Amino acid sequence: MWCHSRCRDSKLWTTFWGRVCFGRFWWFWIVSALAIAAKNGLRIPLVYNCGGYERKEIISLLEGVVDIYMPDFKYGDYEKALRYSKAPNYTKYAKESLIEMQHQVGDLVADENGIAIRGLIVRHLVMPNNVADSKKVLEFIAKEVSGKAYVNVMAQYYPTFKAHQFPEIARRITIVEYKEVLEFARQISSEFRFAE
Repeated sequence: MWCHSRCRDSKLWTTFWGRVCFGRFWWFWIVSALAIAAKNGLRIPLVYNCGGYERKEIISLLEGVVDIYMPDFKYGDYEKALRYSKAPNYTKYAKESLIEMQHQVGDLVADENGIAIRGLIVRHLVMPNNVADSKKVLEFIAKEVSGKAYVNVMAQYYPTFKAHQFPEIARRITIVEYKEVLEFARQISSEFRFAE
């Protein structure tokens, strides 16, 4: 379970107030609420579910607070992230954040009932025509994060919003595209664990 004393650390409060509270970040208020909950008996793993477009500096502030990180790693190529999601430097930030998350919580650990209690779960959405550069994503995870990572290779891409403006992503993926990525994942690391 997460380190309850970390939420009461005055240095942490100062750091969160100075770096996170002002502007669009709201982590200070969440950690404040967690400190109150911990004092009142909260003893469950804290899960941070995110899109992968996080700054390493913010993730590092959460060390000792978060038990389970569950980021997406959407694109293996920064130009495609910019083109389809208007996310400058997405790949750079995602890579740095994943490494920091792995450093903090390690590979996924479950209790005797199979319930996750600590670790990293990386989600990757397969996109049509290999737009997500799935092989680059999986290779990075295997070589730079952990060859024993818990990876959720997802097949539920659905073209919506402005996808029709890009013919290469204006359709669902095929079963062949999905199986190809899954097979590559199994080849790149025989120790990957998969969400099925």
